[in-house]
Amino acid sequence: TFVATWEAILETGAVPVFAEVDETLCMDPGDIRKRLSARTKAIVPVHMCGAHAKISDIITVSSELGIPVIEDTAQSCGGSYRDKKLGTFGKMGCFSFDSVKTITTGEGGMVITDDKELHTRASEYHDHGHDHDVRVGRGLEKRNFMGFNYRMMELQGALGLAQLKKLDPVIIKRQRENKKALKDALETIKGISFRSIPDPSGDIASFLIFFLPTPEKALAFSKVMAREGSPVVYWHDNTWHYYERWEHLLEGKSVLPSGYPFKNPDGKARVSCSPGSLPATSELLSRALTIPINIDMEKDLPVKLKAIENAAKSLGDI
Repeated sequence: TFVATWEAILETGAVPVFAEVDETLCMDPGDIRKRLSARTKAIVPVHMCGAHAKISDIITVSSELGIPVIEDTAQSCGGSYRDKKLGTFGKMGCFSFDSVKTITTGEGGMVITDDKELHTRASEYHDHGHDHDVRVGRGLEKRNFMGFNYRMMELQGALGLAQLKKLDPVIIKRQRENKKALKDALETIKGISFRSIPDPSGDIASFLIFFLPTPEKALAFSKVMAREGSPVVYWHDNTWHYYERWEHLLEGKSVLPSGYPFKNPDGKARVSCSPGSLPATSELLSRALTIPINIDMEKDLPVKLKAIENAAKSLGDI
């Protein structure tokens, strides 16, 4: 996941509990029950890197236990599972439109829900708590609770709506074409396997993730790709998306003198997270490499394909 997911949880006063990922590189449904307690309020799967978690299995657990699902779809806008759009399986779906997402408004995002009460609360919360009573107009509204200013500019909204029209016919189509060209090359290399995607037709193809047999071979392959001018992402060392690299979480670094939200007023720790607590995740990420995909990389494909060829040769064809 990205740091923003657990930061949002801490901002509410709640405590995030992390689960293992499986070969989808998303939340492992089989690990969820091990992490639950009487205090669990929500399950928050993150649809990472353009493709879905095992969302039907997660919804099954949610339904059995009566715990709502909030989908983080920041990296998978436009993705689906069995023709149902990601972000519409749970109680709410959250999206990001910052500068590196599939569609962008520069910054900001979107929350969707079909629950009227949740929609009303979210609408009020993101605008200082104003109740948006159309009968009295702006400036005379009342408030049901304290909120903050998370409003999107109208200009950003217009930009997002225009890009949304291009999402399926242009952006996702071209990303899938580019991803296929790279995957076809990698499939010829002995020892490489690919990220599991339960419904490949729902993948928006913004990332190509593959596994090497060992961490050592993953690092060696990565070094050759970088030397050839086509660097790949090694998630195990990534400081934005892997919990063992989040020093502010692991060390409880807060801007507040009290240490909140990592500590209670009495100084007792509220959040417990330490390196090595998710061994299955660590093992997978230590062997995983990623090639980001975009709509303008056709001109770069020859270089990337040559880099893949040389990386394979330098490793003795793995």
